[in-house]
Parts: sequence; C-alpha cells; structure tokens
Amino acid sequence: MKNSVNKLLIAIVLVFSNLILAQTTSVGTSKNWGSVDGISMIGLVQGPSSANAQLQVACVFEYTEGDIFNASALPANLNGLVHLDEALKGELTNIRKSGQFLGHSLETILIVPPAGSMSAKKLLLIGLGDRNKFTPDLMISVGEVAAREAMRLGVSNFAFASDLKDAGIDSPTALVAGNVVRGIVNASRSENYLKEHKLSTTKKLEKVYLLAGPAFFETAGDGISEAITEAKKK
Repeated sequence: MKNSVNKLLIAIVLVFSNLILAQTTSVGTSKNWGSVDGISMIGLVQGPSSANAQLQVACVFEYTEGDIFNASALPANLNGLVHLDEALKGELTNIRKSGQFLGHSLETILIVPPAGSMSAKKLLLIGLGDRNKFTPDLMISVGEVAAREAMRLGVSNFAFASDLKDAGIDSPTALVAGNVVRGIVNASRSENYLKEHKLSTTKKLEKVYLLAGPAFFETAGDGISEAITEAKKK
C-alpha cells in the first residue's frame, strides 16, 4: 500500500513538474529544429497576429457559435484565434459567422489585414472542416496547401498556426506538428519537380515559422524534428 502511494505521489510530482517546465517557454522563444531541402523549420512561441513573417497561415473549423470563445478552447490570453479576431476587430468571426468563409476542409481565403493590425501583410485561412471528424492526417494536406499557396504568392517565408487547441480540439501536438512539416516538404518537392521540368517559376521557400503556445513548444518540436529526420531519408 505504502509503495503504491509513493508511486502515485511521484507520478503527480512528475506531471506538475512537466507542466511547470512547459509553461516556462516564454513568448518570443524560437528554435531552428532543422532544415529540409533548404527550408528552415523554425519553432516560434508566438500568436498568429504577432508573428513577423511575410504571410501568416491560420486554420479554422467550420463555424459553430462562439467556438473559439467556449470553455473547451484555450483561455483568451493564450488563444491565438481570439487574438487574431481582436486584431481584425472581430472580422475573423464575422466572415465565418456570415458564411463568407465556411471553413470546409482545405478551403482557403486570402485576407489583406488593415495596416498595423497584425505583423504579417497577408493572412491565409485554411479550413479544417467539421471539428467532429478531424483526424491528424488532415494536417499533411493542410501543410501542402499552405506551402503551395505561399509559393504561389511569391513569399520566401510564412508562419503557420494550426490553432487546433485554440478551437477546443485536444489534438496530439507532436503528430500534428510533424504532419504539417510532412505536407510542406511534399509540396516543396512537387514544386521542385515542376521547376526542373520548366513548368514553374515560383520563388523558393526559405523559412517556415511553426507557431506553438508556451505549453506546447517542446512537444511540437519533437514532432517537427522527427518529420525532418524522416524527410531526409527519402
């Protein structure tokens, strides 16, 4: 009985220690997790309204009333989608609620934010579809769409926010982050093929900033690193 209690206490201490450590990753922290085909995959603790990149990509599910503000979503002070909505003076909610952007799976819409409202000059929203049907595999396709649109827009870098936890989805952080990288690599390699065969003249991607909250930075990094290692073997 005593041993069981001791083991339980140790487990509780470890859980709280991990939570404390995770929360100490401060806003603005960045780390280059590695590069694939000349594209640096940089982890960044920052919200999508503040990340300094040429293009910001954010992901949203099909709209449900108050979805980014409900109890299952991240608290407002940590919620990137809430910050993005505030930066756009409520327009993120308005275009979704009014049906201007339905958020169907892989649907996109490009927004030019008002000057000074956010760091990026352009904002690309990518739909994730029905939140009740989400699977991490979708993020490979989302990463592909993000990279292809970025190259089509002629930017050399972009910031990516999956925003799953902001929307209240308890997703596997490492797998999601890794799948986004897998999709970006797939799109880049397809584009390189087109260039080699004189079928494309798009600008090469140099950096992707993969955004994560303070509590998820290291876990996301594990998934990103694994995907980079995997891609280098192919």
